[in-house]
Amino acid sequence: MAKQKKLMLLGGIRYLLPAIEAAHKHNIHVITVDYLPENIAHKYSDEYHNVSILDKDAVLHLAEELKIDGILSYAVDPGVVTAAYVAEKMNLPFTCSYEAACILQDKSKFRKFLSDNGFDVPHAKGYTKDEVDIALSDKDFFTWPVIVKPVDSAGSKGVSRVDNPQNILDAINIALLESHNGHFIIEDFLELNGYQSSADCFSLDGKLIYADYSDQLFDNNAANPYTPSIEIWPSSMFESIQEKLSSELQRLIELLGMGTGLYNVESRFSTNGKAYLMEVSPRAGGNRIAELQRIGTGIDLIEAEVCKAVRIKIPSITQPRYNGVYVNDIIHSDKAGLFCGITYNSDFKKKFVLNEAIYPKIGEKIEIFRGANNAVGSIFLKFSNRSEADKYLRNLSDNIIIKVK
Repeated sequence: MAKQKKLMLLGGIRYLLPAIEAAHKHNIHVITVDYLPENIAHKYSDEYHNVSILDKDAVLHLAEELKIDGILSYAVDPGVVTAAYVAEKMNLPFTCSYEAACILQDKSKFRKFLSDNGFDVPHAKGYTKDEVDIALSDKDFFTWPVIVKPVDSAGSKGVSRVDNPQNILDAINIALLESHNGHFIIEDFLELNGYQSSADCFSLDGKLIYADYSDQLFDNNAANPYTPSIEIWPSSMFESIQEKLSSELQRLIELLGMGTGLYNVESRFSTNGKAYLMEVSPRAGGNRIAELQRIGTGIDLIEAEVCKAVRIKIPSITQPRYNGVYVNDIIHSDKAGLFCGITYNSDFKKKFVLNEAIYPKIGEKIEIFRGANNAVGSIFLKFSNRSEADKYLRNLSDNIIIKVK
């Protein structure tokens, strides 16, 4: 009888649950690791260890002790560099090298790499927490407005748009509050032509075999208007722009020597006529992106990523095709309070709802929407076409009602 494979997953948030389910489908022993024993994923894994995922040497020591066969930081941005480090030290499969992960996971380093290699990239500069005065004196370096954000956070946490240089210090302080390493970046704001995209992609032996794009919509009334509130597949982005982004993503994969695995890719087409790779992270995206893509296309990137990690044959992957319009409504509240449930108007649920994941229990406290971690839940919808989707999305709050007191 073959030895049972061991997969270490860094983190314990709910986004890990599909990866745990995929691993158990293949009889893989799942070990979850972080410093928060109450996190939900630990209830579904086979083994839990209380170690900070930011401490790469402590995680390596544990991984060697447990003799793991693979490691992922699935949909957990802070653990990606550690996962790459452990995989490299133990000769385990990973999407990229530790060096490449350090570039991809640091917005400042990533912008520099893109600029050095001839990619379209926003005018940007990175700073440490000890260089705030330098940042304040660099106001003429940028074309205003600008975006200020931590170099190492995801889910739009700590991100602010600043239109007036007089307000830059407040934005820097917000970014530093969400930064793990005390670094932040300031970059020119890119005016959108259409929508920003965030989707999961997959490469096999260095070849991009699954490239996908979405339309991200934002709630302008939210506490953080730069946190995505709705995601739509397939994207309305021009095919020529999608092809340009895919070509540039393939070039990035080759330049960084990346191999097989999953990427969360954020991109945008700007009014200046240029297409930008904003972020490329060797992990699954948050907000259950790969789950919705699986429902819409029948292609399971989650299972593929798990199989890759422990050297099991990867299921067949082709370019995505959608038979309708799929929407991820990221449920959130414009006020803090006690959660009293979700209700639907008329027969909306029966007609359009595919899947719902509501996180808090009735009576639990919820926060206003400052980042993806403040989401109340995620509801997948399916419409026949984009016109139908747009009709209902214009008044979505009339059809999906979140109750808070």
